[in-house]
Amino acid sequence: MHKILTACFFTGLLAAQDKPALDQILARLAKLEQENAALHSQIGQLRQDLDTVRGSPPQPLLEERVAISERRIDEQSQTKVESTERFPIHIRGILLANLFHNGAYSGGLDTPTTAARTAGRSTAGLAFRQSILGLEYSGPTTLWGGRISGSVMMDFYDGATELSNTPPVRMRTANIGLHWNTRSIDFSLDKPLFSQRDPSSFSYAGVSPLTNSGNLWRWQQQIRLEQRFGSAATGLRAQIAIVQTTEDTNAPAASTVPLERRRPGLQGRFALFHKLDDQRSIEVAPAFHFSTSHAGGVSIPSHLYSLDWLAQPSSRLQFTGTFFTGQNLGQFGASRQGFTVRPNGAIIPVHGTGGWTQLAFPFTQRITLNLFGGIHDHRNADLAPSGVSANQTGAANLMFRIAPNVFLTIEALQMRTKYLDVGTRKNNRYDLSIAYLF
Repeated sequence: MHKILTACFFTGLLAAQDKPALDQILARLAKLEQENAALHSQIGQLRQDLDTVRGSPPQPLLEERVAISERRIDEQSQTKVESTERFPIHIRGILLANLFHNGAYSGGLDTPTTAARTAGRSTAGLAFRQSILGLEYSGPTTLWGGRISGSVMMDFYDGATELSNTPPVRMRTANIGLHWNTRSIDFSLDKPLFSQRDPSSFSYAGVSPLTNSGNLWRWQQQIRLEQRFGSAATGLRAQIAIVQTTEDTNAPAASTVPLERRRPGLQGRFALFHKLDDQRSIEVAPAFHFSTSHAGGVSIPSHLYSLDWLAQPSSRLQFTGTFFTGQNLGQFGASRQGFTVRPNGAIIPVHGTGGWTQLAFPFTQRITLNLFGGIHDHRNADLAPSGVSANQTGAANLMFRIAPNVFLTIEALQMRTKYLDVGTRKNNRYDLSIAYLF
């Protein structure tokens, strides 16, 4: 009788549950068990392969595959205990150590972006303040079948030194987005739409590589709308963004003209892509920006047109870059000369063209050679007598993947800055970086 009563009790209890929710949980658990079983089977096969090659030369890639599979099982086990009503949070970032040496024209900076006007002392040191720490999160299906996700990334780059008692923490990028099958809406602090790519470098992480030399990067608050057309192999990604520009770096450093710090702007980017296979692809994306600066009671138009690209004709070569032309571009992380104040009080925008390119050669899965360079060329007639006519940088680095998440990089770089009044100045920088990605 006791067993009968117990069975009746649990039957009634189960019947009282929300059957669709219970079915969903059971289906998820069954799927996780199947994935774990498959992963265990893969590990067993890999260990058999390792046993067969005992006594032969080491097989580092095979051992890495075993380690990666074991980590995936750990991740699956953690997923099992996550609540279905909470966002899974993941810690992401880079622990980055830079051992560097700068020439006499570095201006005393750890990571100079132009050659200084006058020579000083060369500098060298070991720095960790370009390390990045962040959180990423994603959620279940929400409004109209969309999924919510987001991230926040920080670093310790601001300030003159990392030896202070309270190292500064700086917001880099942030994002909250809703994503559907063919469209997305994102509230972001991120790079401009027209500058979505970066050269490959661990020497520069506090600011983007080739800053002031053709890579416009400064993070801006923005609301992005994206519509996707076509398939995963061939299609178009159309993006429009309402942005909030930051004008405090737009005026010349010595300018006393009152400046409105924040202004609205409009940006767009239209990326056409085609994938031939898993190793060969091409993408071309025209883009634009429009806004207006307010300084000294005058409206100064800011506009830009750009084209960026990615071409990967084989697994051993990748070609990327960006070209732009426009005016009043100082708010995007270029030199502080978006506009010029004439002696008679007239304010004019500074026109400029520029861009950057990179060739990447992945020799093996562990070793990649990157060659990159860029230039930002200003129109001399728009500049003050002591202005920067052009700034260009060329660099090369060799990246060694010494472990699944650890990179050792050697980089050499030279900047050439042309001043209207004193001519061209050069500065060399050498960097040895160790980066742990987590």
